[in-house]
Amino acid sequence: MPDKKKSLPTSLKVITVAGTPSSGKTAVISHLAKLLLSQGVRVAAAKFDALVTRDDDYFRNRVSIPAIKGLSDYICPDHYYVSNIEEVIEWGRNENAQILFVETAGLCLRCAPHITDIPAICVLDDLAGVEAPEKMGPILSLADVVVVTKADMVSQAEKEVVFHKIRQVNPGAALFQINGLTGSGCLPLTRLLHTWKPIGESTNLQLRYSMPASICSYCTGEQRIGREFQSGNVKKIEW
Repeated sequence: MPDKKKSLPTSLKVITVAGTPSSGKTAVISHLAKLLLSQGVRVAAAKFDALVTRDDDYFRNRVSIPAIKGLSDYICPDHYYVSNIEEVIEWGRNENAQILFVETAGLCLRCAPHITDIPAICVLDDLAGVEAPEKMGPILSLADVVVVTKADMVSQAEKEVVFHKIRQVNPGAALFQINGLTGSGCLPLTRLLHTWKPIGESTNLQLRYSMPASICSYCTGEQRIGREFQSGNVKKIEW
């Protein structure tokens, strides 16, 4: 719960950073945060993950910003994230942050973590292959910004194909290429970030797209496999 003695800022900018596992989300946030800190901006970060993460320690000890983590454990990371985003924003205000980065767990390709009126960044790993963009759902197609990492590890031809595929899936997104090791490419993104509006006091948050949904026997702990053990919202393959 927030400390009532603190003067909580109303100008908090919340930015979601989503992507597949090991795409470089934490590295991108770290480099952006360091640039912002050098400009006198108060930055905080919240890290969501499934089973374990030490990224919150990294943010605190290596980037020198306040950080918290949330682990979904047996719950879908996407659903856990949206069930706790209000509390995370409240925490960010209590930390007197001006910019709060919210990093999702490494999500599946159908996850839909982006929220209306909150800027959304999708981090895409160039090593995922040229077909990766068209396999991704709302996590890519509804992002405001797409950051491509590890581009230095593929050929120029592969880079151009990936960029073209991204444009096909999300023609309106701003596209940036960032080196997760050096931070090269972050400065133009920080300039764009400064133009984004604060979240304000509104609590009428809404997802941009529905999350993957299934209320079935496996959602409630069933481990046995077979038709006789399946119930609820079950979708079967057709052949």
